[in-house]
Amino acid sequence: MKQFFSTLILCCMIVGCSPKKETVQIETPFVWEGANLYFLLIDRFNNGNPENDSIIRRDKETGVLRNFMGGDIKGITQKIDEGYFTDLGINAIWMTPVVEQIHGSVDEGTGNSYGFHGYWTKDWTAIDPSYGTREELKEMVEKAHAKGIRIVLDAVINHTGPVTELDPVWPESWVRTGPKCSYDTYQNYIDCTLVENLPDIKTESNEDVELPPALIEKWKKEGRYEQEVAELDAFFKRTGYPRAPKYYIMKWLSDYITDFGIDGYRVDTVKHTTEDVWADFSKVCKDAFAQYKKDNPDKVLDDNDFYLLGEVYGYGLNGKRNYDFGDKKVDYFAHGFDNLINFDFKGDANKTYEEIFSNYSNALQSDLKGVSITNYVSSHDDGWPFDKKREKAFDAGTKLLLTPGISQVYYGDETARSLEIEGTEGDATLRSFMNWEDIKTNANTKNVLTHFQKIGQFRKNHPAVGAGIHKKISKAPFYTFSRTFTKGDFTDKVVIGLDLPFGKKEINVLTIFEDGTEVHDAFSGISTTVKDGKVVIDSQMGIVLLERK
Repeated sequence: MKQFFSTLILCCMIVGCSPKKETVQIETPFVWEGANLYFLLIDRFNNGNPENDSIIRRDKETGVLRNFMGGDIKGITQKIDEGYFTDLGINAIWMTPVVEQIHGSVDEGTGNSYGFHGYWTKDWTAIDPSYGTREELKEMVEKAHAKGIRIVLDAVINHTGPVTELDPVWPESWVRTGPKCSYDTYQNYIDCTLVENLPDIKTESNEDVELPPALIEKWKKEGRYEQEVAELDAFFKRTGYPRAPKYYIMKWLSDYITDFGIDGYRVDTVKHTTEDVWADFSKVCKDAFAQYKKDNPDKVLDDNDFYLLGEVYGYGLNGKRNYDFGDKKVDYFAHGFDNLINFDFKGDANKTYEEIFSNYSNALQSDLKGVSITNYVSSHDDGWPFDKKREKAFDAGTKLLLTPGISQVYYGDETARSLEIEGTEGDATLRSFMNWEDIKTNANTKNVLTHFQKIGQFRKNHPAVGAGIHKKISKAPFYTFSRTFTKGDFTDKVVIGLDLPFGKKEINVLTIFEDGTEVHDAFSGISTTVKDGKVVIDSQMGIVLLERK
C-alpha cells in the first residue's frame, strides 16, 4: 500500500495532478423562442395523392383561387422525406386546420368560395378527406419528428363554417348568427359574428348543451357515435368542466395532441373571445401533452411543454404585453399564450438592421422576457405584406431570419412566389399554389431559395440567432453584431456581418471567440482561426455567418 501511494505521488508530480480536460459536446436544444417556423396552406402546398382531390363533391364554379386545388397531408410528408424543410433550416411546421370543412360554398363578396383554407369547420373530430386520412397525419407527424421538426396545427374555437344548403346551422344553444361585429369596443369584438353568415360559437357560455343533431347523425352514419360520446363523457368527468360549447371543442382539439403527438397550436381569432377561454384551452392542451408524453415515452422529443401561438390580429411588438381595444387592454400572454404573431414586423422590415435587431432584442429581453413573438413578411390574410411585388426577396429573407423572435416563413417566401395573381379578389391573391416549377426553371428563384437555406440552417443550428441577446460590434467600416444564448449548461455564440464588401474582410470577434478558436463561415463555407481578436474571410459574398467550428 505504501509503494502504491509513492507511485501515486510521483505520477502527480509528473502530470501536476491535473486530470485531462475533455470537451463535452452538449446537444443543441430546440428552443421555441428561436424557432424557424414554416407556415403553409395544406391545399396549396403539394399534391401527394391526386385520388383524394374530388373525394367530396365541391364542383360549383368559384372565384379565382377560391376552390380546392389538391394539396394534402401526404404532399407535406413527401417534402419532409425529400429534405425540403431540412434544407431550409425549418424546425417547426405550422399548417392550416386539418379538420373537416363545410361541403357547400358561399360568396362573401369576393366570389363563390369553398373552405379550402381550413377555417370553415363542419366537424372538429374528423380530418377533411380532401386533406387526407388519420393514418397520413400520423405518418406525417412521425416523419417530421424523426427529422427534428415540430408540428403546429391550427385551432379554431370562435366560429363554425358558414351555413349552406349542405351545411345546416348549429343549434342556438351553440351559436349566434348576429349581430355582425362593429369592432369599436372590447365587447363588440366578442358577442357578434366576424362576418355575415359565419356563426359565432357562444364561447362565453358555461351552460350545458346537447350535441348538435346534425353531428350526431353524421357520427352514427360513420359508425363512431358511441365512441365519441364515451370519450366526451370521460373528458367532462375528468376535468369537471360544464358541457358548454367551448369545452366540447377544446376536447376535440386536444384529441389531436393525444392521438398524434402534435407539438403546438396556432390559435385563430384570439381577440374574438374572452381571454379566460384561452387560459382553459392552454390547460387542456398542456395536460393532454403531458399525458401523451407519459403514455409514449419512446416518442418524447424533449422537455419542452406544449406551445400556444396566438393570432391577435393587429397585435405588435410595440404593444409589449398588451393588446389595446380602445376601451380595454388585455395581456394574452397572461392567459395561456407563449407567443403572439407580431403584426409590426412587416413595417419594421423597412428599417435598418440595427434598428430592428436592437429594438426586438431589448423588448424580448425585458418586457417580453419569458414569452416571445412570431415575425413574418407575408401571410395568408394580410393584404399589406412587406415587399408584395417580391422585389426585395433577399432583403426580406435576411431580416426575417436574423431578427430576434420566431421567424415565420410563409410558403413561397423562399421562392418569391407571386402575391399578385391576376383575376383574384381579396386574400385569394396571397394563396396561389406553391411555385415548385420555378425552382427548376427560374434562376432568381433558385438564388432566393439558396439564400433562405443558408441563413435558415444557420438559424436552426444556433438558438442564439432567434432567442439570444443581440449586441452590435461595429457599424463601420461595415455592420457586424453578435448573438449569445445560454440555457442550463448550453451556451451558443455567433458573430454575423451584413452588407460586407466582396473579397477579403477583417471582422472583430474578440468578445465572442478567443484567439486560436477555429471558426466557420456558414454562408461561404470558409473556415479559419481567430488571431489577434479578428477573423479574415475572403469570399465573394456580402454576408458572413460565423460559428465555432
